[in-house]
Amino acid sequence: MNIGLFTDTYFPQVSGVATSIKTLRDELTAQGHNVYIFTTTDPKAKEDDVAAGIYRFPSIPFVSFTERRIAVRGAFRAIHLAKQFQLDVVHNQTEFALGMMGKMVAHELKIPCLHTYHTMYQDYLHYIANGHIVKPKNVAAYARLYMKNMDGIVAPSKRVLDTLHSYGITAPMRIIPTGINLRVYQQRDTPTELAAMRKKYGYAPDTPVLLSLSRLAYEKNIQALIAALPDILVQDPRAQLLIVGDGPARATLERQVRQMKLTDHVQFAGEVKNADVHHYYQMADVFVSASDSESQGLTYDEALASDLPIVVMRSVYTDDLIDDPAIGVSFQKRADLVKGVHYYLNHPATQESHARRQEKLHTISAEVFAKRVVAFYNDCQERLVEEAAAKAQRRSRRLFHRSRS
Repeated sequence: MNIGLFTDTYFPQVSGVATSIKTLRDELTAQGHNVYIFTTTDPKAKEDDVAAGIYRFPSIPFVSFTERRIAVRGAFRAIHLAKQFQLDVVHNQTEFALGMMGKMVAHELKIPCLHTYHTMYQDYLHYIANGHIVKPKNVAAYARLYMKNMDGIVAPSKRVLDTLHSYGITAPMRIIPTGINLRVYQQRDTPTELAAMRKKYGYAPDTPVLLSLSRLAYEKNIQALIAALPDILVQDPRAQLLIVGDGPARATLERQVRQMKLTDHVQFAGEVKNADVHHYYQMADVFVSASDSESQGLTYDEALASDLPIVVMRSVYTDDLIDDPAIGVSFQKRADLVKGVHYYLNHPATQESHARRQEKLHTISAEVFAKRVVAFYNDCQERLVEEAAAKAQRRSRRLFHRSRS
C-alpha cells in the first residue's frame, strides 16, 4: 500500500503521539508498505526529508502550547503530493490543520480516510485560558464535526473508545493499542554500559532507582510521586527518583523537591533523545507514574518491553494491561503506590516473572500493531468500494425508472 500519515506532531518534537506515529511508520515500512509523512515545519528539522518520505508544511506554534505546532497552509501541495505518490489510504493523526488536509486529500482521491484519536483533550483544557473558554462540551462538538464521514477511527484504548461513543460519534471504530518496537527496547546494555549510566547520575550498582519518564506537564501528576517519596524512603532509605523529560511543570516540580528537602534523592535528567530512552529503562529498578490522563500508556508498554515492573495510577487502560503481578500493580492511594514500589525493590525479577512478561509482549508488539492497522485499512477500502457500487446501482435504477416514465 501507499499510505499517507497526516500529523501536526512528529520528530524532532518529543511526545507519545510522535513516538506512536514513528512506530507505525517504521513497522509499516518493514512490512513492505510505502509510507509518507505529511507534517509541520520545525525549527529543529530541515524542510523536507524526501529520502525518509517526510514532507513538511509551513506552521506556527500552537496557542498556549508553544512546543507543538499547527500547519497554516499547504492543502493544494498536499493533494499534488498525494496524487504523485498514488496514495491508497489517508491516516490522520491530528484533528487540526493537517487532519483537515488529510480529509481533503482523501475526498479528492476518493480513497479511505482513517483517524487515530490520540489525545484526551478534556484533560488539557487548562492550557487555553486556564479552561475558561474551551469546555468539554466544545471538545465533544468539534470531535463530532471533525469525525463526521470518517471511514474508520482507531481508538488506542477502551477509554478512548468509550469517550468517542459518549460524544455521539458513529463512524466505524476499532480498538488498536499502539505497539512497541521490541527490537529497540529488548536491546540489552552490557554490565559496563549499565554501570556507566548509573555512574552518570551518581548511583551505585545496587542503588534502588525509581524511573519517571514523560513530558513534565501538570496532568502527568509527577508531583504526587515526589510527595510520596518520603514514605518510600522510610522503608528504602537509599531509593532514588530519576525524572526524565521536560515541560512546563519542571520549575514547579524542582521547587517542590527543594521545599521537601529531597534534593539528595531526586534528579531531573531533562529531555532525552528517543534513540536513548531504552537505556534509562534498563538502568532502573521500577517504573512509576501517577498520571491519570493516559489514553494509551506507551511508557508503560516500553517499561514492560524493557523487562521493568511498573507501579502506575489505575485506569481503564491499566486494568487491561496489568493482569499479572509480574507485570506490575496499579494504585489509587499513596499508600498503595508506596507498597508497590517497596515490593518490587525487594523482589528482583526472576526467570518466572521474566517469562510472564514475555508472554504479554506479543500482544503489544509493533508488528501486531501494524498488521491490525493494515487489516482496518483493508476493511475500510472494501466498505468504500461496496458503498460506491451501491450508490452507482441506485443511480442506475433512478435513471432506468426515469427513462421508463
